[in-house]
Amino acid sequence: QKQLVESGGGLVQAGGSLRLSCAASGRTFSMYAMGWFRQAPGKEREFVAALNWRGSNQYVSDSVKGRFTISRDNAKNTVYLQMNSLKPEDTAVYYCAADPIYSTPLQARYWGQGTQVTVSS
Repeated sequence: QKQLVESGGGLVQAGGSLRLSCAASGRTFSMYAMGWFRQAPGKEREFVAALNWRGSNQYVSDSVKGRFTISRDNAKNTVYLQMNSLKPEDTAVYYCAADPIYSTPLQARYWGQGTQVTVSS
């Protein structure tokens, strides 16, 4: 059974950094497109970033461009979201997602349980 497990969320002051990790179980995830979404209270889910299985195609939303970086380590079946210069408006639950096909937005077939990121002003 395929599973995605996020970690790395927490409370950080504005201007700080966090790195989210998403560990995938199942050997075929190294061939999957991976991405990150977020959902703030009272708001719709937002597509944040995605990366194809090779890492040769990637997308980062305008709202985080220049501050967030998505990367992956296929040997570890893990995708990362490095978040720098965090702002209070980045506060949300962040979800890892995966799909066999890379698309923007990612039409994810698999989802993690989410990890809370809270940025204080």
